[in-house]
Amino acid sequence: MYEDDAVPSYPGEFLGMPKNGSGSQASVMRRMVAVLIDWLICLAIASFAVTQTDVLGDRATLTYLLWIAMGILFGWLFARTPGMMVLGMGVARVDAEAPVGFWRAAVRTILTGFILPAALVDADGRGMHDRATNTTVIRL
Repeated sequence: MYEDDAVPSYPGEFLGMPKNGSGSQASVMRRMVAVLIDWLICLAIASFAVTQTDVLGDRATLTYLLWIAMGILFGWLFARTPGMMVLGMGVARVDAEAPVGFWRAAVRTILTGFILPAALVDADGRGMHDRATNTTVIRL
């Protein structure tokens, strides 16, 4: 098939994805903007919540916990987060035309939350969290 040191001519080529349009690999920049949108949504909710009660802890911790919960829940139920929805992207399994599922959504979100695995992308533009769960983010 492909040699180990082969370089694809475009992101997603080795996965059998189209070069452009629906079903093509979403760019790293587009994915980063989606994470930013999700983070801002969680920050707004956390900011409101901490002004109402002290029970939930500080805003930074609550923002992070909400972001993790939102990523898992939306990834599991809809295969995309609100940020991905806004930008017309979604998560797809590479190995099957099946739902992403709870465990893949959870592992992807938790690994993305550590930043470094998400920043380490391969030639196809997939982060460590994508490879660990055999998923990728595509344009819809």
